[in-house]
Amino acid sequence: MNLEFYKSQAILKQKEHKKVLESLKKKPPKNLDYLVQETHAEVFQKIDCLQCANCCKTTGPLFTEKDIERISKHLRLKPAEFEQKYLQTDEDQDKVLQNLPCWFLNSDNTCSIYEVRPKACREFPHTDRKKIYQINHLTIKNTLICPAAFEFVEKMKETIGNNR
Repeated sequence: MNLEFYKSQAILKQKEHKKVLESLKKKPPKNLDYLVQETHAEVFQKIDCLQCANCCKTTGPLFTEKDIERISKHLRLKPAEFEQKYLQTDEDQDKVLQNLPCWFLNSDNTCSIYEVRPKACREFPHTDRKKIYQINHLTIKNTLICPAAFEFVEKMKETIGNNR
């Protein structure tokens, strides 16, 4: 997977992608949630996260209290120990990883805590959510990190063009 290619394309197409996503906000198609689910599924039939794992290498998730409890229990650590060992509080007072790439990323791009991974990891790149236009800024940001997010916006551009 050529991450540099995807990132350069995402940068080149940022204005175009913003327009596409803005059009979803201004005039969402009646079946938008369905189109989003369908497009998400189509993209992930082609893109294999295990070939990439760029999100795990470059972007740390936010850890909720529930995430911390679940993961620390899995690792047989007290939540405070888990936080001290792996997390820090950022400028927004969110709990995030101390270092990247993610501590739990294995050399084969699998996740050592996959079954209990943070909610943010489970939902990334957020291309299958309802009312997707509510996270346009995040989707644009994710196109720079995630080839699937980039492909998702490209496919949505085609789909919406065909449905109007």
